[in-house]
Amino acid sequence: MKLPSGQQPPTPPAQPASRTARPTGTAEVSREPAAASARQLLDQIQLANRETTLARVAEILNRQSGSSADVLLDIRGKSLLVQASIGKTELSPGDWVKVMRAGNELQLMGKLAPAPEAGIARALAQRLPWQQTLDTGLAKLMGTLTQGLRQDPLPGQLPSSRPAQPLPIAARQAIEQLVARLPSGTGLASGSGGQAVTPQQVRQWLSESGLFAESRLVQTPDAQLPDLKLALGRVITALLAHQGSNPEQFNRLTPISTPELMQAPLQFPQPLATPQAASDGEPPSVGQMLRLLAGMLNRITVNQLHTQVLTARGSGDATAPTSTLLVDLPWLTPQNEPRLAQLRIEQYSEEQESERSSAMPATNEWRLALAMDLDEAGPLHFDVTLRQHAVSARVWAEKQTTLRRVNRELPMLRQSLADIGLEVTDLECRRGTPHSSITRLEHRLVDTRA
Repeated sequence: MKLPSGQQPPTPPAQPASRTARPTGTAEVSREPAAASARQLLDQIQLANRETTLARVAEILNRQSGSSADVLLDIRGKSLLVQASIGKTELSPGDWVKVMRAGNELQLMGKLAPAPEAGIARALAQRLPWQQTLDTGLAKLMGTLTQGLRQDPLPGQLPSSRPAQPLPIAARQAIEQLVARLPSGTGLASGSGGQAVTPQQVRQWLSESGLFAESRLVQTPDAQLPDLKLALGRVITALLAHQGSNPEQFNRLTPISTPELMQAPLQFPQPLATPQAASDGEPPSVGQMLRLLAGMLNRITVNQLHTQVLTARGSGDATAPTSTLLVDLPWLTPQNEPRLAQLRIEQYSEEQESERSSAMPATNEWRLALAMDLDEAGPLHFDVTLRQHAVSARVWAEKQTTLRRVNRELPMLRQSLADIGLEVTDLECRRGTPHSSITRLEHRLVDTRA
């Protein structure tokens, strides 16, 4: 296809291109006298002559009568607006098409079969408005151990007219087992017992976070498998059994959501807030607790689906991470109050030309973002990058006192990293919070750029 005449060399993002696609799916644009401009646009996306690449249909604009439409394509991280006569070729946002450069034209080679990413994105969008933060949910869940639960009122009764009752034994046991598996601030405190947290403990906390619940259950079919998501399911099962209800009734409940998660449902990490103490209000009813648990399950499921979407997006974008993990990891303070650590782990793989021709593995880079809100230190954010044996880290602190304390500890951290064979290339602490990009929603699906 040939690009329109009279255009100046574009600046990123690329300016509109023009394409006419025939019903056969292999089409090109009619020739125009703007070869230089067309060549510049195609060179900008670094597409060589006769080279093929994949493009994603980002949006269909100004769909006209017949088969004409303006199509916004994402090609190698740049946007091209295409004036397309697509004929019988059905294109929708999220579709992937194969294009080839032929001189100063682009030819549409065909449309790829629908990727699983679209179905994952739809499932994700359905759950976005109904998320409950895990630390707030756990605070209320732990409060029921002492406060109990109120029975749901009968028709015509006021909600407060029925007194609270102790938790059913099965529900109490499920909650106690869940809490016992959470990481404790007592064990994480500096100098506690003179022992540092081991890699095996970190691996265990991540594996039991709920992010891998279904895959672990397939490998080990055990109803009592230690896992946050499965543990919440056991609490739900116990409460439903106590009410004489079935899972179908649970699926009809409207989950209780956290307002902050509704405002920016895909932002990760989210701004953290101290959860409300359970003793601040009256005991919840069984129905309220089931709705709260439904919101907590949705939060874990959103992290699972969002992780899959981001990883799937990375497989088609050279600038994106090859894999991504988003994890909400709840933990307990020494006062036995639930808090949240949010982890974003990304893997970048760079395969050089020399590595393709040999058996050398690709160079991997790992990036970790960790956000926590500690009672005394306040909000903290850690950005760590590991590339082979080189590591760099940046700490963000909102409190000035915390900033000074972290700066005093940095030489010790540098030495500790060097002692395990790592080369420290950058290590600093800054005041404030890092700038984070926002993931947007488009066409009720997920724009997976995070």
